[in-house]
Amino acid sequence: MLDEYALVEGCRRQDRTVQRQLYERFAGKLFVVCKRYVKDPDEAEDVLQDSFVKIYRHIGSFRFECPLEAWLKRVVINTALKHLRKEKPWEHTADVQEMAPILPQADESLPSLNYQYLLQLIQELPPGCRTVFNLYAIEGYNHPEIAEMLEIAEGTSKSQYARARTLLQQKLRNEQRVRDESI
Repeated sequence: MLDEYALVEGCRRQDRTVQRQLYERFAGKLFVVCKRYVKDPDEAEDVLQDSFVKIYRHIGSFRFECPLEAWLKRVVINTALKHLRKEKPWEHTADVQEMAPILPQADESLPSLNYQYLLQLIQELPPGCRTVFNLYAIEGYNHPEIAEMLEIAEGTSKSQYARARTLLQQKLRNEQRVRDESI
């Protein structure tokens, strides 16, 4: 198995064998990232393929200033966001100031959950909420960064995140209620 430097250099030379090795090593992890943003598996696969086209085309700009996987993940996230920007799922949403009376208090938090189950719940969120929730809660971006990435107002980012949290909490409460009733 080639190390990261050999993978990058082979891809820079457009060596198809090395490109395949890069794909095989990282496609699984990167597909999971795609699925966090794009609900439909076929669309997520398209985003992954578009991402690898960009990766192969721009691998020359990788300077080993971060781990290769982090750079690849960033390309995938940007590609997924570009895909989502075409659909503009957050375009017709309320600003955070309009939602203030119904938003949960800051001290409310999601209980610790099985990661796979939480990802499943996140996939059920509306696209705008899902995108902002992923960027904020999972990827660690702040609201000004998200607003810039998605070309939306910072308040829209905050309201989408708050709505996502509220919807997740409602789903968890409903599920707990069903479990309690079945006991």
